[in-house]
Order: sequence, then structure tokens, then C-alpha cells
Amino acid sequence: MPVDATPETYNSLVEEGVVLVDFWGPRCQPCLALMPAMEALEESYAGRLNLVKVNSVENRSVCRDLGVMGLPTYILYRDGEEIERITGDPKREEIADAVSRLLDGGGGE
Repeated sequence: MPVDATPETYNSLVEEGVVLVDFWGPRCQPCLALMPAMEALEESYAGRLNLVKVNSVENRSVCRDLGVMGLPTYILYRDGEEIERITGDPKREEIADAVSRLLDGGGGE
């Protein structure tokens, strides 16, 4: 189940395990179009992947602190360390491949 992050909870949500963070905005059509696919991706890796969502409008300080300048942006973490960042208008498969690499012990390729 996706978890919504706030400036107060962000660090604790990404500090453990494999986490996919979805930075989105309510007016970002690519963000909204990919959201169901990201939730399905989390379900397909149940127990191995956590999905964290950051509403960029409500959490500008998180975006600023992490240098998120455009939407959609996806950041993949392993135990609190950023492994890979995907920005622009990525395809679902591109994100799924990055998650798969991360779960297999790689990432950042």
C-alpha cells in the first residue's frame, strides 16, 4: 500500500529496505497516468518493495532538498541510499526494469 510522505516522515520512510519514491503533482498528466502502474508494481513485489508518494505541491521543501525539478520523478532507494533517479516522461517498463535491478542487488545502471 503506497504511503504519502511529508517533510517530517520522508527520511524514515526511505531509510530501510527497497523503496520507490513517486514525486507527482495533481496537474501532472504523466504522473497521474503512471500512478496505477506504480501501485501495481508495488503489489507485484509485495514485501520486497515499498512505494512512497510525494505530492510536490504539498511538499515543496522535500522536492527542493532533493533537487527534484521536474515531474514525474522517481527515486529508488536501498536502505536510505539513493541508487537511481528517473525523470521526465518514463515508460512503466523503464521504472519496472530499474526496480528489478535494484531488487537483484544492482541499480544505477
